Amino acid sequence: MDLTLLRTFVTVHRAGSFTRAAALLGLSQPAVTSQIRTLERQLGRPLFLRRARGVTPTTIGDELAHRAAPHLDALVEIAEAELDEESGARTLHLAGPPEFSSMRALPALTPLVAQGLALRSSFFTGAEEALEGLAAGHHDLVIATARPRGGLLTASALCDEEHVLVAAPRWAGRFGPGTLRHKGPVVLEQLPVVEVHESLPLVSRYWAAVFESRPALAGTVIVPDLRAVLECTAAGAGLAVLPRYLCERALERGEVVALLDPPVPPLRTYFLAVRTGTLALPHIARAHEWLLRAAADW
Repeated sequence: MDLTLLRTFVTVHRAGSFTRAAALLGLSQPAVTSQIRTLERQLGRPLFLRRARGVTPTTIGDELAHRAAPHLDALVEIAEAELDEESGARTLHLAGPPEFSSMRALPALTPLVAQGLALRSSFFTGAEEALEGLAAGHHDLVIATARPRGGLLTASALCDEEHVLVAAPRWAGRFGPGTLRHKGPVVLEQLPVVEVHESLPLVSRYWAAVFESRPALAGTVIVPDLRAVLECTAAGAGLAVLPRYLCERALERGEVVALLDPPVPPLRTYFLAVRTGTLALPHIARAHEWLLRAAADW
């Protein structure tokens, strides 16, 4: 059986779409369709059911993918390992949130540069766009705040991010002891808000987790970068909800203070996503393992 046909079949099976598989393989959609039809003729069985949105594997298709995919991935790993040895370097394309990537992921990966890894990074504020780019083959690894669905992408939990409600000390000084603990939303909603988007995603998530309500607030300062949110907050622009890793030093220096200390702080989980099968590539596998190991200390 032609290995090229099997490779195309496994890619379609994982992608759930001839169009997406064609983009990953660098082929035209008609070429992918032709190869799948050829394989179906050779086997005498249909491998996919055509749907309005993509394709669904038949039971025969699922069985063939289960048997063939591990062997194809192993062959790719052997070929890529030899290429690594010959070239001495590989390029890793990483995508993720700008702040987390800049302050966590990229510094953690820099030791691999000395081992011959080249890095290219793209920043995305939305998980959906980054995961779509991963599925289309534009990235090798994606750090996202949502777990991808479907068989094309796989993800591992990377770390949890604690969110902290902060403001400049002069705002906190306006409230007496216990005021925020007993009258939280009523008092806090009198303050201006610094956020990354008009929809107040971080503040809304914090209010839902801590107060079990929606905030009756509007953004005063909207800036699409959490580092800028921190600077504006420290300068006294209003309250903000920020990841602890980002504002930890400002808290230690007293530039901002935590307005509340809830018993169970709000958390957000980051996931490390790859295209299924690409961990057979040594440079992606090394970076993936390195990030998971580094995240244990985050």
